[in-house]
Amino acid sequence: MPLRCSAFVIRQFTAALLLATSAFSSTLRLDVSLTAGDAPLLLDSLRYANAAGETFSITRCSFLLSGFALQQADGTWLEMPGHIAWLDAERRRLDTSLRNIPAGKYQALRFHLGLDPATNSAAPAQYSPEHPLNPNLNGLHWSWQGGYIFLALEGSFRAAGQSPGGFSYHLARDPNRTALTFTGDYDLTADAGAFFTFDLHMLLAGPKPLSFAKDGLSTHSHEGDPVVAALKANLPAAFTLHQISSSIPAIARPSPIKPLYLPAKQTAYRFTMSRYFPIPPLPRDNPLLEERVALGERLFNDTALSRDGTLSCASCHTRATAFTDPRRFSIGVEERIGTRNGMPLFNLAWKTSFFWDGRAPSLRAQALMPVQDHLEMDEKLENVVAKLEKTSKADFARAFDSDAITPERIGLAIENYLLTLTSYDSKFDRSMQGKEQLTEEEKRGFELFMTEYEPRMGQKGADCFHCHGGPLFTDHQFHNNGLSPVESDTGRHRVTQNDRDLYKFSTPSLRNITLTAPYMHDGRFQTLEEVIAHYDHNLRRTDTLDPNLAKHPSTGIRLSASDKAALVAFLKTLTDEKFTK
Repeated sequence: MPLRCSAFVIRQFTAALLLATSAFSSTLRLDVSLTAGDAPLLLDSLRYANAAGETFSITRCSFLLSGFALQQADGTWLEMPGHIAWLDAERRRLDTSLRNIPAGKYQALRFHLGLDPATNSAAPAQYSPEHPLNPNLNGLHWSWQGGYIFLALEGSFRAAGQSPGGFSYHLARDPNRTALTFTGDYDLTADAGAFFTFDLHMLLAGPKPLSFAKDGLSTHSHEGDPVVAALKANLPAAFTLHQISSSIPAIARPSPIKPLYLPAKQTAYRFTMSRYFPIPPLPRDNPLLEERVALGERLFNDTALSRDGTLSCASCHTRATAFTDPRRFSIGVEERIGTRNGMPLFNLAWKTSFFWDGRAPSLRAQALMPVQDHLEMDEKLENVVAKLEKTSKADFARAFDSDAITPERIGLAIENYLLTLTSYDSKFDRSMQGKEQLTEEEKRGFELFMTEYEPRMGQKGADCFHCHGGPLFTDHQFHNNGLSPVESDTGRHRVTQNDRDLYKFSTPSLRNITLTAPYMHDGRFQTLEEVIAHYDHNLRRTDTLDPNLAKHPSTGIRLSASDKAALVAFLKTLTDEKFTK
């Protein structure tokens, strides 16, 4: 007699099977503690000693792990090829979780520092904003050169009787991917945790000890580089498995974000960008809508946001100058003079903090700060709301679920508009697409821009790409770039109150650089030639100087006049003509 099953029975069976499957899988969480010898690592603390007797500090430790696998009792390996982890000391991102592991007992864990060749050479623009390989998130992709940095180790050092210098070790390239294996009793009949240390003293001290002064201040992982060979040889001893614990608490999953105040009728805005750009972390609670973008643009240009009705956001961020201020300092109501140069407002969708010191955590927060600033618009938000209620209720009704006007909705609308200001169509971009040709001088400038200054290996370049690499031409981080400090403006330090951040400022994009003069946070340089001269031989050395600059000799990198001219020629190719027409 044939067996007949109803759809209801099949659904019940399927649900039971899924429940059984989930009940027999577990999660292994890996926690990595960074140390220097027996002590926990303190960033930017010039207190550790290497085998050569040099005192050193660590400013940056960022690395990629992949190729996770667990060895089963019969000696075979359970591979987890899709899992990649990015760990970073500055971000305090030092754990990763392997999920959906078949429940059971395992006798070894293996992972690699670095990526397999296929993943390393894949297009980086494919990854979601939260993916560990999104270059806008991890800052480890070598942009136009291709491939990822597997381990970025940067800091300062001092040899006996000498002033502090900087070092920048970047372990990369396919042959330097390193397998690390840890035996132990991995009881994964329930969730478990594995706790490791990554000893950076051991990484530098043995079995092949490194001296910054004698062996080299930087490496770009070129073939035959003895610094790379030493780092690779020292890695296995630097990682130690200390403990495996079972039945750790369930790892929390983030709850979904619900969109805010969606109107009954809405039109999705078509966000455009270059196919070379990484996917941006657009806010999921403020979706881009045509109606909201239009309102945001109107508010951006509305003088009602200022106390005396004379200024709008556009007064200090003009389109013709790539939404920046051509004056050294912006001028507020009653001719009040500000203290910093107005930053350009394009490609903000890829940023996660705003202003030169990063004090605003979102664009919606940033948009309201100049309105209330005494040196800028000097207006109270309740007064702005009262003025807009006389003119703009219909616009708010189209952009939101009601005509209610609040400071929050003003911020959301301006955020929507600012997110749409993208720049990606320059001569350089067209040359990358094969639609236009760079001149020989412009090509030379690009070569210098992307070449690390590493005379030990026969390389002498301008070394710009560390902070300005990638298609966005910024790493969106904060750096002390060697300007003579002004005691009244300590930069990022004013926000964090951490001495590690003294005189650090946000890295602006070099796109449209010919339109955004004057340069630096205080507009102290009027020309690109002055900017290049600063990086070439005028760096001011302080304790927080970025290691990628501190590693250069005190005499500077001393580019020739023709090389400086080539750099300027290349930078001019980054102008997007939609801002000049």
